[in-house]
Amino acid sequence: QVQLVESGGGLVQAGGSLRLSCAASGRTVRSYTVAWFRQAPGKEREAVAGISWTGVNLYYADSVKSRFTISRDNAKNTVYLQMNSLKPEDTAVYYCAADANYRFQLSPNEFDYWGQGTQVTVSS
Repeated sequence: QVQLVESGGGLVQAGGSLRLSCAASGRTVRSYTVAWFRQAPGKEREAVAGISWTGVNLYYADSVKSRFTISRDNAKNTVYLQMNSLKPEDTAVYYCAADANYRFQLSPNEFDYWGQGTQVTVSS
């Protein structure tokens, strides 16, 4: 079993930055695809960014391209999401998720493990 714990969320003004961390325990996630999802009130959960187990394949939603960067530190068993130039529409609960099946598919249904989420609120 893998446990994922997100941290780094909070309240920030528009234009500001936050770095989210997703720390894994129980098993190494170096061979897992890991992704960040977000869910705003009344909206579906959407993939924001993803990184394959090799680190070669990356995905960013169009809405966050050039502003968000996903990275992983396998030695620390942690995946990060650097979020810059934040906008009020980025406000959501952010979740990290891990897929153990050697694929790079960013549908929520494909992910085996989920964290509890961290709130990001961007004020205008």
